[in-house]
Amino acid sequence: MSLQAPEFFAELRLPFHDSTIVGNTYLAKPNPDVHLRLRIDFTRTIHADTYGGLRLAVVHPERGEIDAVALSFLDHGTFHRRDVASNRPLTNSTHGTFNKYHRTGQPPWEGAEFTGLHDAIEQYVAVWFPGAWAAPAPDRAASRSTHDSRPADRAQRHSHPLSRDLPSRQPVLPAEQLRR
Repeated sequence: MSLQAPEFFAELRLPFHDSTIVGNTYLAKPNPDVHLRLRIDFTRTIHADTYGGLRLAVVHPERGEIDAVALSFLDHGTFHRRDVASNRPLTNSTHGTFNKYHRTGQPPWEGAEFTGLHDAIEQYVAVWFPGAWAAPAPDRAASRSTHDSRPADRAQRHSHPLSRDLPSRQPVLPAEQLRR
């Protein structure tokens, strides 16, 4: 199944110039002065060819993975409007996910709202790569997803438990060792 990963990550508007996509994985070096890298993968569900979120990891080139967090589409409202519009109950296996079955000419994640994921990624990056988050890339002119900028929705997203947990996370190794 083609996830159309380059298009998906373009929708997220990640601001890192030193980045690439290999297969379905986004790799970036957010801060050129630090050896740490950011890796973003899709998380699978128990259902074949179905994806329920993103897994962000901080990777040191010599020491391997330092930290990781999973961001579920359900928790970040990525498919909330789509699921409400189609009356998908929480018990439906496709609620808050996307899979290989989609309309011809549309991406597998049709109807996704990326604001919650974008904000959570920005918060995670701020912990591990302070100051590396540049101004967001401009919105794509022909964006296929629906972008919601209602202030009430944004406030709800910022009250997500992840936003409270991230600033208190401690690195496994002292920062001086990680930057070498």
